[in-house]
Amino acid sequence: MRAVIAGTGGYLPAEVLDNEAIARRHGLDTSDAWIVERTGIRQRHLAAPGQTAGDMGAEAAKAALEQAGIAVAEVDAIIVATATPDSVFPSTAARIQAKLGVTRGFAFDISAACTGFVYALSIADAMLRAGQARCALVIGAEVFTRLLDWTDRGTCVLFGDGAGAVVLRAVPAAEAGDRGILSTHLHADGTQGDILSVDPATQVVRMTGREVFRHAVSKLAAVVDEALDANGLDRSQVSWLVPHQANQRIIDAMGRKLGLPPERVVCTVDRHANTSAASIPLALAEATRDGRIKPGELVLMEAIGGGLTWGAALARF
Repeated sequence: MRAVIAGTGGYLPAEVLDNEAIARRHGLDTSDAWIVERTGIRQRHLAAPGQTAGDMGAEAAKAALEQAGIAVAEVDAIIVATATPDSVFPSTAARIQAKLGVTRGFAFDISAACTGFVYALSIADAMLRAGQARCALVIGAEVFTRLLDWTDRGTCVLFGDGAGAVVLRAVPAAEAGDRGILSTHLHADGTQGDILSVDPATQVVRMTGREVFRHAVSKLAAVVDEALDANGLDRSQVSWLVPHQANQRIIDAMGRKLGLPPERVVCTVDRHANTSAASIPLALAEATRDGRIKPGELVLMEAIGGGLTWGAALARF
């Protein structure tokens, strides 16, 4: 069996906060020019009071199912990547299962910070190949702005809220051909966990930006080569890069490494900021729905996040 991406969907909350507004609202010593120069971010979306990762994830999932033409009754697995779950338990995935009216199969969350979607995609791919499920929803959903110290301009300007989802369907290899998830590659290094973490005492994000940037460039470059080598492919065969949307400079560096022109790199960081586990599926949904990513094209996804965690996935649409 092959795990084929049958549909994508995204959801962004209604409130938009641009850079000037964030500076005014929180009295920060910063400006639109300062933020854009260092990050590429111009605005971010904020979840409404009481709106949860589960609420947003369910909306993204509905959009993905609708695009795929797949009924809720066919879904037998829901995997949610989130660092901001609705509760300790039940899982956000179980909450989404109830919201959608899915009546069979299983649902669970995984926690791998910004790499969460790649981790979740890897798990779903393995389960579909093994026959443990036939149709899986893989969702990244975050209300990350609730983890921010709004007096810390080094972190609070970087993040936003949102959700993205893909529907994976198990298809016999003979029928799928070269379509589907080709491979996934996952890594972690717990010794570097403190450079990007949530402070257990204050429950807000703390980050050593220079260290994160240094690790991001080297580790993402290595895992991209790992993914291509595993499939006997070279950089010239990649049609699209859909990276984790953390920082424009990191995105540009990875595009240059692959020799891809900017128009072949899907970038939403300017409008969405860093939505953690939601960033790749949100970008993927945008690029498939506006017609940029076409059937038969090879898509490379990569991310790095707190843990440290990092990984990559190759898929042919």
